[in-house]
Amino acid sequence: MQRLWANAAEKLYPVVPILLYSVAMSSKAAHSDVASANVEPAARTFIISQHLLSAPKAAPGLHLVATPIGNLGDITLRALQTLAGVDVIACEDTRVTRRLTERYGITATLKPYHEHNAAAARPKILQMLAEGASIALVSDAGTPLISDPGFKLVREVCAAGHPVIALPGPSSVLTALALAALPTDRFFFEGFLPSKQGARRHRIAELARIPATLVMFESGNRVQDTLADLAEAMGDRDAAICRELTKLHEEVQRGPLATLAQAAAMLETRGEFVLVVGPPPAQARIMALDELDNVLRAALKRGSVKDAVADTVELSGRPRREVYARALELADEDRGNVGDDPD
Repeated sequence: MQRLWANAAEKLYPVVPILLYSVAMSSKAAHSDVASANVEPAARTFIISQHLLSAPKAAPGLHLVATPIGNLGDITLRALQTLAGVDVIACEDTRVTRRLTERYGITATLKPYHEHNAAAARPKILQMLAEGASIALVSDAGTPLISDPGFKLVREVCAAGHPVIALPGPSSVLTALALAALPTDRFFFEGFLPSKQGARRHRIAELARIPATLVMFESGNRVQDTLADLAEAMGDRDAAICRELTKLHEEVQRGPLATLAQAAAMLETRGEFVLVVGPPPAQARIMALDELDNVLRAALKRGSVKDAVADTVELSGRPRREVYARALELADEDRGNVGDDPD
C-alpha cells in the first residue's frame, strides 16, 4: 500500500529537470556527466529526470540527511549528492530507505541504525569514522534525530572529534506548523504524548501552561482519545489536525479543539498525524497553587464543589480536571478538620 501511495504521489508531483543546478552544485568536484537513465547506475551516481549524474565523494564525517516525509520528490539536490557520495548510509529501516535510493538510482551500502541496535552499532560507526569514512544518517522520514534515533550517536561523534554535517530538508513538524494557520513566532514540539490515558492527561495539563503553539505527533489508533483529552484541558483553543502530509491523501482540518474533538468519530484514522494547538489567550495567567487553594476555599464556603470549580476555572487558567481534583481534596480536608474539632 505504501508503494502504491508513493507512486501516486510521484505522478502528482513529478521531479522536473534541474540539470543546470546540479552541474553548478558539482562544479568544485567531479564533472556532472549526463547520460541516459537506461545506463546501469554505478557507484557515486544518481538519476534525476532520466539523466545519470555523477556525485563527488562525500567528505569524511557524519552527514545528517533529511529525507522526504511522504512525497519522494521532496528530496534536495544536496541530499542526493551526499547519499550517492558517502561510503555508508545508516538508516532506521533499510527497506524504507531502499525505496528512496532505488527511486534515484543510488547504489549505496545501507546499514541499519535504530533504537534496538543503536548501542551495538554506534562503536562500529565511530570506528569507521576514525578510519576516514563518510557516513550518512537518515531516518525513515524527515530530519534525523527529530523524534527519531541519533542523539547519542551525534554526541559521541562530536566527542570523538569527527565532523558532523547537517543537510536541512523536509520536516513534518515545520510543514504542519506552516499549514495550521496558527501563530508561528513561538512553538513547542512535544513529539508523541504518553499512550496511557492518565499519563497523557497529566502531560497535557503541563503543556496547557506553555505560552506557545504546540506541535505533537500521534498515531491513528489514539488520535481520537488524544483530541478529547486536549479539548477537555485546553477548551476552545484553535487547532489543526494534519494527516498524511505531502502524500496522496493529505488532509488538514482546522477549528476550535472542542469542535475537532466532537467530530473525531468521523475522522479517517489511517495514516500519520501531526496535531497543532494554538497558544493560550495573551491575557491568560496561570494561577499559583497557593493562590488557587485560597480561591477554592473561599468558593467552597459559598457553595458546592461543582459551583466552586465553575467559579475558579476561568480565573485560574488551569485545566478543569486539575481544578476539580484540587477542589475535592480541599473539601475532604475541610470535612476532616470539622470531624477532628473537640465538642
